[in-house]
Amino acid sequence: MVQKFDFLVIGSGIAGMSFALKVADKGKVAIICKTSLEDANTFYAQGGVASVTKPIDDFEKHIHDTLIAGDGHCNRSAVEKVITEAPAQINELINWGVNFDKDAEGNFDLHKEGGHSEFRILHHKDNTGAEIQESLIKAINEHPNITVFDHHFAIEILTQHHLGDNVTRHTENSECYGAYVMELRTRKIHTFLAKVTLMATGGIGNAYLTTTNPLVATGDGIAMVYRAKGLVKDMEFVQFHPTALYHPGDRPSFLITEAMRGYGGVLKTMNGKEFMQKYDERKSLAPRDIVARSIDSEMKNRGEDHVYLDVTHKDAELTKKHFPNIYEKCLSLGIDITKDYIPVVPAAHYLCGGIQVDEHAHSSIKRLYAAGECACTGLHGANRLASNSLIEAIVYADAAAKDALKQIEKCEYKENIPNWNDAGTSSPEEMVLITQSTKEVGQIMSTYVGIVRSNLRLKRAFDRLDILYVETENLFVRSVVSKELCELRNIINVAYLVIRQAMERKESRGLHYTLDYSEKNEIK
Repeated sequence: MVQKFDFLVIGSGIAGMSFALKVADKGKVAIICKTSLEDANTFYAQGGVASVTKPIDDFEKHIHDTLIAGDGHCNRSAVEKVITEAPAQINELINWGVNFDKDAEGNFDLHKEGGHSEFRILHHKDNTGAEIQESLIKAINEHPNITVFDHHFAIEILTQHHLGDNVTRHTENSECYGAYVMELRTRKIHTFLAKVTLMATGGIGNAYLTTTNPLVATGDGIAMVYRAKGLVKDMEFVQFHPTALYHPGDRPSFLITEAMRGYGGVLKTMNGKEFMQKYDERKSLAPRDIVARSIDSEMKNRGEDHVYLDVTHKDAELTKKHFPNIYEKCLSLGIDITKDYIPVVPAAHYLCGGIQVDEHAHSSIKRLYAAGECACTGLHGANRLASNSLIEAIVYADAAAKDALKQIEKCEYKENIPNWNDAGTSSPEEMVLITQSTKEVGQIMSTYVGIVRSNLRLKRAFDRLDILYVETENLFVRSVVSKELCELRNIINVAYLVIRQAMERKESRGLHYTLDYSEKNEIK
């Protein structure tokens, strides 16, 4: 079946939904959602949204903090764009119904997180992402021009390749005409044609064994764009959140927000001793890459499988008020955070790289935009400053919407796209072939491409992943397509990009720390 829309949005987080709301008055919008609208990285974001909102703070301070965290790899124009446009987008979120916490005087109750020089994190208790997601979902459901296709999975974007055109890698002539989309309940594959497509599929956390990302975060958008010969960059910069709750078997890992360290939480070893003073003068409020490496070092040196985060010295009622979800989650495991230390461990959390986009969120493929975690805008550089991601997503969704509305009149549907061809395929012999390969990718990435890397580890990862790549591509060619097989293919693609781009970076910078190159190269 062929469906036509003016705007096709692949992904349902803050980037995809805010874009949809911004363009829906001008045309028909389809949102492709792998599960439900709630199941996106946005929903799980606890900490908040960074924006300058009070006189003591200013744009230059926020810009400076972002550049420092990015370790010399940020695109300054992208940094300035996001930070200066942030207040207007905060107001738009509020207009859509988002309720940020306020103090008794009616001012925003701002948090401070690692790497920030001022209190500038707007939040809703410790479930800011859920508050944003639920508010946007309500607005989406009330708009007559937006159709949500839940339990649908985008398999490939449509380009000239599907017309038999020979498009060389990274050509400026490549165009996107929509996507092949699987209806998961029936496993039928439909052709969605669009004048404009936005990729907003989130991160790659499930390429790793331990991650804070929801299970849907399998790098689908990045993999699709890479296979369509679009530009993808900075994939080596994978951020590990320093403090995921240590509870073996949980997938995803429960996040202990960075705001808890901004609140006064102190990191300690299993014998109750502070240790961050050995690594950075900012102690537990150092940027995430430093904190994650410090925890990793302590765990390896001491032979321990976690460290602790201590907030027992803080007022118990205030702790429960600020962090109700964390309090309840830990209490369900027998941990009273007002009295007990919280066991924590680093976990794969956020990708700073992704689909390369310009200031309009346009990718290297015409008619294809990208925003949110799957996009690489240059804001984060080599390391994301805490709480900059949600605001980046909505600022670049806004940029994409404004540009797309200018371009839409020039675009036409591509009518001669062939239907998905699965002739000669059959169901895979055993699902265990897919599930086992998926586990192996996670083991390879977590073991060899984690917080600390080396040439030997990366080469070993590359060689082992190559075997899985060949096996999976052979399976894909002869098998009826399934979500599980496509997700495996996608995590292999993004894992390959992380490894290859990590091998190409002959230095340690930000989130990419290698034992073979301890020094940074001179910035040119």
